[in-house]
Amino acid sequence: MIYWEIFLAFFLPGILGYGGGPASIPLVENEVVHRYDWMTISEFSEVLALANALPGPIATKMAGYIGYEQAGILGAAVGVFATVAPSLILMIGLMSILYKFRDSPKVKRMSNYVRPTIALLLGVMAYRFFAESYEGSGAIQTILIIIVSYLLLERWKVHPAYVIVAALVYGATVLS
Repeated sequence: MIYWEIFLAFFLPGILGYGGGPASIPLVENEVVHRYDWMTISEFSEVLALANALPGPIATKMAGYIGYEQAGILGAAVGVFATVAPSLILMIGLMSILYKFRDSPKVKRMSNYVRPTIALLLGVMAYRFFAESYEGSGAIQTILIIIVSYLLLERWKVHPAYVIVAALVYGATVLS
């Protein structure tokens, strides 16, 4: 039964997460944290940070890790397959139809309606992470990490992977 749950936990966000990995992250969070209770919001945010620091698609890395944590190597394989299966099915089955209607105003309008929804879901997830960080680390640490991260990313144009690794090291050494 655990393999079926792992499959559903990553297959459904893959179908509903229009826009790829970043769009499906809030959906995966809902499945993993709220529906199946496999991890807490804090643990999920750590998995997300680790997945962001590694190269490659974020959703498959998270699926592999969470699947492995729940059911070993076969669980990881099921999670990764469930993550790529929706794209695989769509690519094989609908490529000719999508190609035919790629310039359709209805298709473009649909994309314009979906983008704000994805932005809202990512915003809600970011708020949850902020609230969890505020409760766990305190206001000063949370605000310090936000300000330093912002400056590194926006002002000094440091690559996000380095900022994530620095935040992980800071959290491991100072906040643990």
